[in-house]
Amino acid sequence: MPPKKAAAAEKKTLLGRPSNNLKIGIVGLPNVGKSSFFNTLSKTGNNPEEARIPVPDARFEWLCDLYKPVSRVPAFLTCIDIAGLTAGASTGAGLGNAFLSHVRAVDGIFQVVRAFDDAEVIHVEGDVNPLRDMEIIQTELRLKDIEWVEKSLDGLKKSGRSLGNSSLADKAKKEEIATVEKIYKVLTQDQKDVRKAEWTNKEIDVVNGLQLLTAKPVTYLVNLSERDYIRKKNKWLPKIKAWIDENNPGDPLIPFSVALEDRLAAMSDEEREEEQKNIGAQSGLPKITQAGYSSLDLIRYFTCGPDEVRAWTIRRGTKAPQAAGVIHSDFENKFVCGEIMSYDDLREHGSETAVKAAGKLRQQGKPYEMIDGDIAYWKAGA
Repeated sequence: MPPKKAAAAEKKTLLGRPSNNLKIGIVGLPNVGKSSFFNTLSKTGNNPEEARIPVPDARFEWLCDLYKPVSRVPAFLTCIDIAGLTAGASTGAGLGNAFLSHVRAVDGIFQVVRAFDDAEVIHVEGDVNPLRDMEIIQTELRLKDIEWVEKSLDGLKKSGRSLGNSSLADKAKKEEIATVEKIYKVLTQDQKDVRKAEWTNKEIDVVNGLQLLTAKPVTYLVNLSERDYIRKKNKWLPKIKAWIDENNPGDPLIPFSVALEDRLAAMSDEEREEEQKNIGAQSGLPKITQAGYSSLDLIRYFTCGPDEVRAWTIRRGTKAPQAAGVIHSDFENKFVCGEIMSYDDLREHGSETAVKAAGKLRQQGKPYEMIDGDIAYWKAGA
């Protein structure tokens, strides 16, 4: 008998909302530079609390140089400025309940951590200690999740008393209860954030249904003085790195300086370039924006032509019809196929005609999973 084919590995379900329109919230204690950071990020001083920030991408710039379009539309990251959190927020202290509902409404977190001393900017906890601040935020988010999971478990168990073993619906409900009990154990006994535990696809569906705070990806942004940022030295940085490695291994850590970003934001493009050369340091905003975009499992594909070069944001793992549907629902509903070439192939061959001649322009159907940097032309039925 011929050997059995190995089963294809199950595709991992992503944590979080299945949407292309995801938002990242800027979180931190009061007076850590959070709102000042938001204002430099959004290039506004009037704090509208939500901003769409272009995501830097050398591929997009190259495509615009090649096609010279009338309109250029890059990918955007939506950022929300969330009011400062304080110890006791999970029990409603301060603006705790409002804060935590705002965090629940976003899909990822930029956690701004203060590592600079400034007598004029008083820290809410009295002194500067980023490890304590990170501990406070982690504790408050976990405590709120524990409360949320306890309520959910209580409701499930009440409705689950009459469950039998015969029907599929009863079995599914029992599996859901077991998953919520596992989530509770992760948060209480294991003392882990939900995103750091191992979950099956079925379990992830349950986790996503609960919209837990500690399931959201976190990028730690360490706010340094301008001097420390330029010389790339700060006494807290190694300790912060060690804390992340111990508590939330794998979470990105990006040092930056709000004071420097504030100064650079007020300059013209030419002045900014000159100043960055003079001080020997670059703005951290491009790196931060890209890290936030990646943390949400977002990728982009391009549509290109003389009228417009545009980056379209989709989640990693999106199939061709759903990617086309981001432009217009008709493209998904009446999907025929996509003509796809990779950015790298276009870069290598220099023109669409040359890509086609090299046999690198591919027709892809409904099962095709989009790759970051694909250039697509969609065909839809009438």
